[in-house]
This record gives sequence, structure tokens and C-alpha cells, in this order.
Amino acid sequence: MDDVTVRQHVLDELELAPMIDAAQIGVAVENGVVTLSGHVRNYAEKGIVERVALRVRGVRAVVEQIEVRYPDNPRIGDEALADRCARVLEWDVQIPERSVSLKVERGCVTLQGSVPHYYQKAAVDKALRRLAGVTDIVNLISVTPPAEATEVEARIRAALKRSAKAPDTIRVRVEGGKVILDGCVDVWRERELAERAAWSVPGVSAVEDRLTLA
Repeated sequence: MDDVTVRQHVLDELELAPMIDAAQIGVAVENGVVTLSGHVRNYAEKGIVERVALRVRGVRAVVEQIEVRYPDNPRIGDEALADRCARVLEWDVQIPERSVSLKVERGCVTLQGSVPHYYQKAAVDKALRRLAGVTDIVNLISVTPPAEATEVEARIRAALKRSAKAPDTIRVRVEGGKVILDGCVDVWRERELAERAAWSVPGVSAVEDRLTLA
């Protein structure tokens, strides 16, 4: 698919996303790599724009250069925002108590610490992304302890087999806590399924996606 067609499809998908003001988003495409620019009203919208672009057929990668601009709310100070973030994490039952520390600088929240499962790391990000005042999130939380490589690989392969949409062309290799996915898929959605299967296994600390679109 040529870049002009991919760009138009991305623009069309953004127009259909109800939470996004598509007129404020710029889209450029070169060799299947989509560069997103412009501004959104909050950090949650920033993630939505990226996900919308990634689900379009022909998109190989996304470069995100979107700025968060809060239109009506006065700027929230870093100290107040840090306190708000800490309270949200304390009330989230998915996140182990005292497992995460955070730092806020100009609205950018940096997270550190360690949790047993990847879904808990993702839960921290999800819990904070909708807070007013958050302009970016840097998630440095590690996933521990690492599981046996053979066990991790077996669980991922089993998860892929259970998925009706996961193709047989996906290869899985495990090095320590890192999972390497290789092979080819027909659509980006199949890449997401493979990554989700890898991240769902306890002990996985990183996923390297080398999958290509057929």
C-alpha cells in the first residue's frame, strides 16, 4: 500500500474516533512510518491517537510528536499532581502496596519500582493517564522475578494457539526475561495479539517485536 493511501486511511480513522479532535492532528507518512504531530487536550487522547494509527493496515511504525495542551484547566503544580498520583496508586488494588515510586517534573510523571506481573506495570500507567495535569508518563517499573525461559516460551505458545486470530507464522524465543517475537503477520492486529500473549506471562520483563507485515 502506498504512503498516500495509508495517510488517508489514518486520517479517516482519526475522524471516526469520537474522543479526538482530528483537525488538530497532523499526519505524515514515509515508507509506512507514520509521524503524528499537533496537540490534544489530555494525555489519554495522546494514547488514543497513537493506537488509532497503529491499527491501520500498511502502518509499519508510528513516530509520536503530539503535545498535550489542557484548554480550560489552570496549570496544576507538580507537587499537587504528585500527591494526586500517589493517592490514585494507593487506591488501585492491582498495584502492590509500596511497590512504585514516582517523580513529577513539569507534568511529566516518571515511575520506578518493581512488580511481579506486567499487567500491574500497565495498570499504573492506565491509572494515571487520565489525570488532569499529566503531560507525559515515563514508565521505568521493572517486572520481577524472571521465570524459567522454557516455561515462559511454553505459556506464550499455548496462549497463541488459544487465539483464533494468531497465525502459525509467529516464532517465539526467550532470553532471560525478554521475549523475542519473529516471523510475519497479515495485519497489525495480529502483532498486538502476539505481544499481548507475551506480556501476559509472569516474569516477562521485555518484549522485542520483530514481526513484519506480510
